[in-house]
Amino acid sequence: MASAPAFQGVVPPVVTPLTADFQVDYPSFTRVLEHLIDGGVHGLFVLGSTSEVVFHDEATRRRILEHAVKVANGRVPVLAGVIDPTTDRVIGHARVAQSIGVEAVVVTAPFYARTSQPEIVDHFRYVREAIDVPVIAYDIPVCVHVKLDRAGVVTLAREGTIAGLKDSSGDDGNFRFALMDLADRPEIAMMTGSEIVCDSALAAGAHGIVPGLANVDPHGYVRLYDLCRKGDWAAARKEQERLCRLFEIVWVSLPRTSAGSAGVGGFKTAMRRLGIIDTNVMARPQRALNDAEAAKVEAILQATGLLA
Repeated sequence: MASAPAFQGVVPPVVTPLTADFQVDYPSFTRVLEHLIDGGVHGLFVLGSTSEVVFHDEATRRRILEHAVKVANGRVPVLAGVIDPTTDRVIGHARVAQSIGVEAVVVTAPFYARTSQPEIVDHFRYVREAIDVPVIAYDIPVCVHVKLDRAGVVTLAREGTIAGLKDSSGDDGNFRFALMDLADRPEIAMMTGSEIVCDSALAAGAHGIVPGLANVDPHGYVRLYDLCRKGDWAAARKEQERLCRLFEIVWVSLPRTSAGSAGVGGFKTAMRRLGIIDTNVMARPQRALNDAEAAKVEAILQATGLLA
């Protein structure tokens, strides 16, 4: 009998709030986690790109994961990003994450080192062989500068090396083909990382969505997911389009900031205005949004119904 994937639904990549002196703000982090769980999300992806994972050293990553697992307390699964340039460093992070009690680890292709697609496939195999928790492949070429090959992803899924895919490649056509390739393997969790085409991905057969914008509006994304699962596509489209308008917070600081600073910084600025976190500080050298940009974010929050 076909089985459902272990990970599905709305699984946001969790923002890591910082203090004014660039340390992790754990009281704010607790509020973020509770905000997401209270919003009805189905899992938490900690230490992803939205978490500014590569800016945190090993000890800080460990403490972030320990805190997230403690706060979640089994209410939803915690997935841990174990993102680093090379295989053995990823394995080190993965073993720590496993020891803390996460339900899965999330792994990108190697980066900085120039690897071939066969070497990338080996990378995932080496990580999976070293641990006893599932591995989710993370396709994010904008950050690691290589696209996960469709054939490689399908091979890794069929042989049991990966338990799912988070597709943040922006290549929705390739994701659609991967969904088709793995249609007979419903236990493989196929998830989009796009905030703005969730309804389309779910209509095509995706099992889950991993939207960074859900840090701002988890209720909206859970509502969207539930509408899609019920097949109410007209209402789902309306909710998706509202979330698309909310997504415009990620552009208000361009070109003064980088795309990464604009995106996560937009989320943090909105979350600060909503009282979820205390600052919108970004890890250095990324720039935070300034007061004028924050005012634009506030206007978008008002226009999309998150502020009276």
